[in-house]
Amino acid sequence: MIQYYMPTKVFWGEKCLVRSAELITGIGNKSMIITGRRSAQLSGALTDLLEALKKKNQDYYHFSEIEENPELMTIQEGAELLREFNCDHLIGIGGGSPIDAAKAISVMAANKLQGREIYEGDKIKYALPIVAIPTTSGTGTEVTPYSVISDRETRKKAGFGNPLIFPLMSFCDPEYTYSLPQKVTIDTALDALSHLLEGIYSRKRCDFLFPFIFSGIKLIIENLELVISNPQEYLYRENLMRASLYGGFVIAQAGTTLQHSIGYPLTTHYELSHGMANGVVMKEMMELYSSDISEDLNSLFSFLDLSQEQFYLWLDEWIPDTRLELPEDFIIKAAEEIMGSRNMAQNPREVSAEEVKSILRKL
Repeated sequence: MIQYYMPTKVFWGEKCLVRSAELITGIGNKSMIITGRRSAQLSGALTDLLEALKKKNQDYYHFSEIEENPELMTIQEGAELLREFNCDHLIGIGGGSPIDAAKAISVMAANKLQGREIYEGDKIKYALPIVAIPTTSGTGTEVTPYSVISDRETRKKAGFGNPLIFPLMSFCDPEYTYSLPQKVTIDTALDALSHLLEGIYSRKRCDFLFPFIFSGIKLIIENLELVISNPQEYLYRENLMRASLYGGFVIAQAGTTLQHSIGYPLTTHYELSHGMANGVVMKEMMELYSSDISEDLNSLFSFLDLSQEQFYLWLDEWIPDTRLELPEDFIIKAAEEIMGSRNMAQNPREVSAEEVKSILRKL
C-alpha cells in the first residue's frame, strides 16, 4: 500500500508571492517573520512580503537572529518573543535554517515546551500556522514535516518530524535565488541531490516517487553548471528550485537515511555546510547500497543516460579535492552518534558501526 500526504499549498513561479500575498494576511492577526540576518533582504523576498503586509495593514514582528544550523537556544528565544508580541502565525524566509526555525518555534510556543522537549514527539499536540518562502534550492523544507535544530551544549544536530509542521502554504519564486553566492548554490544543490538519492535508498521508497526522483536528479545534473555560468538566468534557477521541491516531496514521504546521519557531525564539528557534508559521502553511500538497490539504480542511470562511473565524475566536479583526515577519537564518537540517529531506521539494510567508521576513515 502506498500513502502520500502533503497538505502544503504550493505557489510557484515568478512573482508568486506578490500576486498571492493577500492569502498570507488572511491567516491571522499578527505575523512573526523569521529570517537570518541578511539573506532574506538580499533576495528581495523580505521587501516583497513587507510591502504586502503594509498594504493590508497587517501587524508583524521580525525576528532576524537565525544562524546557519539554528541553535536550540535561539528557538527558545524565538518562542518567548512570539508569546511576548502576541503573534499567531509564522513566516519563514530563507534557506532551510529560517524555515526549520519557524517550524520549531511554532511547536515550542504552541505547546509551551522548554529546550530539548521539542524532540519528544508525544508533547507536540499543536502548531501555529507556518508560511515558507524559500530563497535557496536545496532543503525542500517548504513541503516537509521536518525541522533540524542544533544543540550547542551537546554539539549535536538532530531533527524531529510531525505532520503539524507542514507549512500551510509555500511561495517558491526562483528569482529569490539570484542573490545566492556560488558556493551556496552548489552546496544547496548537493543537498537536494542527497534528498532525491535517499528516496531510492529509503526503506519507504516506492515507484510512486520515482518520477520526482529521476526528474529531479536530471534537472540538477543538467542545470547546475548552467546556473554557475549564468546566475541571473531564470530558467536555470527555476530548474534547480524545481529539483529542490521534488526532493522535498520525496523525503516528506520516504524520510532520510544514513547519508544525512553521517553528515550531521561533519557539520557540527568541522563546519561543513549541510549540503557539502552530504556531498562528501555521496559516492560512499551509493557504493554501500549498490548491491541492495541495483535494479533501481540501473533504472536511474538508464533514465539519465549515464553510467554510474560517469555520475561519479560529474559529482567530483563539485566536491573539493581535499581530504578531511578525521581523527580516530572523532570517528568513534561520531559513529556512536550516527548509529543512534532516527534516520538509520530508513536504511535499505542493516548498517554496522564498523561500516560507518570505515566510511568516515575514507573522508
